[in-house]
Amino acid sequence: MRIVIALGGNALLRRGEPLTFENQRQNIKIACEQIAKVWPNNELVIAHGNGPQVGLLALQGAAYTEVPTYPLDVLGAESVGMIGYMIQQELGNLVPFDVPLATILSQVEVDKNDPAFKNPTKPIGPVYSKEEAERLAKEKNWSIAQDGDKYRRVVPSPLPKRIFEIRPVKWLLERGSIVICAGGGGIPTYYDEQHNLHGVEAVIDKDLCSALLAENLDADLFIIATDVSAAFIDWGKDTQKAIASAHPDAIKEIGFASGSMGPKVQAAINFARYSGKDAVIGSLSDIVDIVKGKAGTRISTNVTGINYY
Repeated sequence: MRIVIALGGNALLRRGEPLTFENQRQNIKIACEQIAKVWPNNELVIAHGNGPQVGLLALQGAAYTEVPTYPLDVLGAESVGMIGYMIQQELGNLVPFDVPLATILSQVEVDKNDPAFKNPTKPIGPVYSKEEAERLAKEKNWSIAQDGDKYRRVVPSPLPKRIFEIRPVKWLLERGSIVICAGGGGIPTYYDEQHNLHGVEAVIDKDLCSALLAENLDADLFIIATDVSAAFIDWGKDTQKAIASAHPDAIKEIGFASGSMGPKVQAAINFARYSGKDAVIGSLSDIVDIVKGKAGTRISTNVTGINYY
C-alpha cells in the first residue's frame, strides 16, 4: 500500500515540554520506531507539523535586533529542513541501509486573499500563561489565543491549494524512497500578477495539506497520527465515546474543536470524499493496528453513520 502518515506536533514535542534539540530528537526516535513497523511491503510518505519549531525560530530571530526577524515562510523552510534531517537519520537507523530517504521542501500555493489572513488561528511556538501571553502580545504585536489551559501565539492559516513539488515526490516513491514532505503544511506561497512565486507570512494547517498530499499521490491509506487513540464525542466529559468508524457526511455533523481535532477530522473527510479510500485518526503507538483496520477512527465512504468502540 501507499501510505501517507501525518505526524502531529506531539510526535516532535510533547505539550509543555522544553523546546530543546534533545527532546525533539528523542520524540522523533520514538515516532520512527513506530513508523518502521509498517514500512515492510508498503510505500511510505511522512508529513509533519512544525508549529513549536517555527515559533521558536521566530523568537530566536527576534532576540537579534541588528536585522529584522526572518518571515514565517523562511522560518518554516528552516524548520522543515531540521525536522526532515532528524526523521531521515532516525528512520534510516531502523530500515535496511540501502533504503533511500529524502526530505523535499514543499512549496504550497495559497490564495493571498484568503480570509484567514484577517483571522489568525494557527498556534505556533511555546505555551504561555495568560499574563505572559498578553504581555508578549502587546510587546510584539502578536495575536494570541487560548490553547487548552495555556495561551499561544496564533498566525494566519490559509487553505492549501496546490503542492508544487508533487512530481519529484512521485518520482522518488516510484524508485523505492521513503519521502518526508509537506512538512509544517508546506511553505506558503502565492503568484503575483506577473506569475512569479512569493512566500507569505503564514503557517498552513499540516493535516489539511497532508490530505491534499495523499489525494495527489493516490494514497491507499491516509493516517493522521496524534496523541489520542481516536476521535471522541463529548471529549473530557463522563459521556465521552471513541468513534470507531464514520461516514464523512455523518462525522461532519459533529462539532470538533477548531484548534485541535477539528482540522484532523476535516482533513480525513476531504481525503475520504475525494479518493473513496480510508482515512484514520489515531495514536502513533497503534499504527500497526491502524494499518490492519483494528484501531483509530476510520472515516470511510464504505460505512454507514457513526459506529463507536
